[in-house]
Amino acid sequence: MNIAIRYYTRSGNTKKLAEAVAEAVSVEAKDITAPLTEKADILFLGSSYYAFDADDAVKSFISDNKDNIGKIVCFGTSAMMKSMRKPIAKAADKLGVAVADEEFHCRGQFGKIHKGRPNEKDIEDAKKFAIHFLSSAK
Repeated sequence: MNIAIRYYTRSGNTKKLAEAVAEAVSVEAKDITAPLTEKADILFLGSSYYAFDADDAVKSFISDNKDNIGKIVCFGTSAMMKSMRKPIAKAADKLGVAVADEEFHCRGQFGKIHKGRPNEKDIEDAKKFAIHFLSSAK
């Protein structure tokens, strides 16, 4: 099974989770400026909410790489929302790209809100999520 990790971050919060997932599954995490050069059976895609939606750059990444995406597994952070799956699925569904029902999401620091998040527990939970997802996907 070919696995890839891509992420988009403005604050660095989602990058921390991407690096944790990368460590857990032994695959390099890259930001979304790095296209998928081969088919990824599983694409761990990290992002956050910006104005209650996925950033346009994330939507463009999905569109530009749709032929190399088997299934997207969402992970991310946000100060207010509790899931990134819905906006990612909305963009992916239009392109015929599958999105896993399972996802990992935690709070991310935004100004003084959720100071110190993602924290060590969030990082460990992201690793556990990735390992569990892959073991159940086999």
